[in-house]
Amino acid sequence: MLRRFLILLFMMSCFGVSDVFAEEVTLKEEIAQLKERITDLEQRLSNQEKYTNDQKQCILDQNKKITEYETKLSKFEVNLHEMPGTPMQLMEGLELGAGGTMIIQGTNNTNNATSDVTKKESRADASYSADIILGKEFKEISGKAFLHLEAGQGSGLEDDLTLYSNVNRDADNDNNVRLTEFWYEQALFKDKVALTFGKLDPTAYFDQSEVANDETTQFLGRIFRNSPTIEFPDNTAGIRLAYMPVEWLELGYGVFDGNSDWEKIGDNLFNIGQVHFKTNFFNLPGNYRFLGWNNNVYHTKWQDTEKTKEANYGLGLSFDQKANDIITLFARYGWQNPKVYNPDIMATGDLNYSLAHSWATGFQVEGKPWGREKDVLAFAVGQIFPSDDYKEYYGYLAKTEGHLEAYYKIHVNDHLSLSPDFQYIWNPFGKDVADDTEGIFVGGVRAQVDF
Repeated sequence: MLRRFLILLFMMSCFGVSDVFAEEVTLKEEIAQLKERITDLEQRLSNQEKYTNDQKQCILDQNKKITEYETKLSKFEVNLHEMPGTPMQLMEGLELGAGGTMIIQGTNNTNNATSDVTKKESRADASYSADIILGKEFKEISGKAFLHLEAGQGSGLEDDLTLYSNVNRDADNDNNVRLTEFWYEQALFKDKVALTFGKLDPTAYFDQSEVANDETTQFLGRIFRNSPTIEFPDNTAGIRLAYMPVEWLELGYGVFDGNSDWEKIGDNLFNIGQVHFKTNFFNLPGNYRFLGWNNNVYHTKWQDTEKTKEANYGLGLSFDQKANDIITLFARYGWQNPKVYNPDIMATGDLNYSLAHSWATGFQVEGKPWGREKDVLAFAVGQIFPSDDYKEYYGYLAKTEGHLEAYYKIHVNDHLSLSPDFQYIWNPFGKDVADDTEGIFVGGVRAQVDF
């Protein structure tokens, strides 16, 4: 099936690009003809003291046509020479993009004992993921369709570590090619409203950040990708509505299948709303997002485990702000109901837990000062606080788990970047892994390839 899909895309690409080249040649020929006509007119009138009004207007009209054709031609040249790493335009409104991420990480302490791993063992694991996206814009009706195929292999170190929030958000141990996103979006009321429905990724619309929202190019740790105190369902059936009454304000609301199984979706709804302020203080852009959510998937109450049909809810914020032309700051905070837990959410080792709140903050610096404009240096730190009800139920220590991460993204060329990445976790899983309370150091490198 994938092979047929790729062959179809190749054929579309060939025909689409051929059409563009054909029209480009036609435009160049017409421009050359117009220039010849102007030269001829100027030569024929060169012996006259001045042009008549009709003659002047004729030359002006011809020059105007040349300008229009040259402008149109430049647009074709941009389409024919897309910047690498961005979707390629196959034909008008149709885009194809592809990329891959390879990660290798090593640790000094595998605190989750499995059949082939012992505790406190040093270990190195790898993972990869690959993506193909296809989008079509329908300009005449202000609509857009989007399709995302994904595959990957390797859990990395995540199955060797027991943590509240793990270290490789890109790990994708499913080598089967699958459809992870498939949606249609319609703009309404003169682009003031956007309605999106289909198989959606909720994190693409809520709890975003300009510098901490993409595990393929930014932070790898899950705590920095999104708040661990928001129970986002995996890519699932959903509807998202956005309203932009003014340029600096966006109101968003989404409703999704909370357990991602596409069964009885009306009984397991995940609802989320967000207010997004787009600022420009001192000509420096910023984003300030405030959100609230509710999850009707069945939860169990810690203090009364016979109550197994409880809902969960929470609040959050996500800020990012340019401090100057090279430094961007970010911060996140999240809180959720500490009295319940989702039995389907477990740490590695099949351990139930629940969190009360978390915070994260950090910065990104672009490499212009040291002559590497496309390089990025970034640092983040955060903490995760388990709930008191969870602590009391098990009699655990339930210490606050801390995370630190730093990476440096090296722009090798327009198709490849390499990112050495370092993480340190203290009080892993609240110091409640038996016989193992030591901190965990993780070092690795990520390679991102864009086609």
